[in-house]
Amino acid sequence: MAVASKLTSLGIIVFSVALGLLSYYLMNDQSEKQKKKHVEEVISQLVNFVIFIWLAKIILNVGVFITDPLVVLAYPASSNAFYLAVLLSALLLFYKAKRKQLDMRSFMETSLHTFLVASFVYEFFQLVWNGDEYAFGYVSVLAVLLAVYFLIHGRIGRDRLIIVMLTGWTAGILILSTLQPFVAVFGYMVEVWFILLFYMISLGLHIFYQRKRGYNGN
Repeated sequence: MAVASKLTSLGIIVFSVALGLLSYYLMNDQSEKQKKKHVEEVISQLVNFVIFIWLAKIILNVGVFITDPLVVLAYPASSNAFYLAVLLSALLLFYKAKRKQLDMRSFMETSLHTFLVASFVYEFFQLVWNGDEYAFGYVSVLAVLLAVYFLIHGRIGRDRLIIVMLTGWTAGILILSTLQPFVAVFGYMVEVWFILLFYMISLGLHIFYQRKRGYNGN
């Protein structure tokens, strides 16, 4: 029963992300070659993130892993493992951007679109299918963010769009954290300090890329 529940949850995540990527591909007006490249980069980073999740589980439970590795690998990842995986992913993105192996602005734009759509689909499943009452607040926040995103997309510069949506998502999560016992992102409970750190790291990466490209404010 537990295995079936885990597989169902994983299936919902995969389905949600797939819809997010498909939505980006269908709604973006760039060339087919560019869209394919951006989607492939996001998928590559998602694969890296999954690897980092497994690595984080091992690092945080190294003593148990040495004696019984199967226990650690079979056990669901904790929020701490999720935090560490996000940090490792950020470091990898910074490294790739610094070596000009990644177009950070395009990656963040693609990731933002995918994340918002995938998160909405995932949380909607949690609300309707699993009856998770705490998902309602996050679904509402995501619905507002998606409405704003599609309303202003193409009307303001990509850099400003990314900053507006990052700030809006962070503000929404912080407000939710004061209204309910916890907030979960794809099933992982997130603390206020992590949300603020994630916002600063994301904004820092974006500003770093802007300066590397000689950002002129447009």
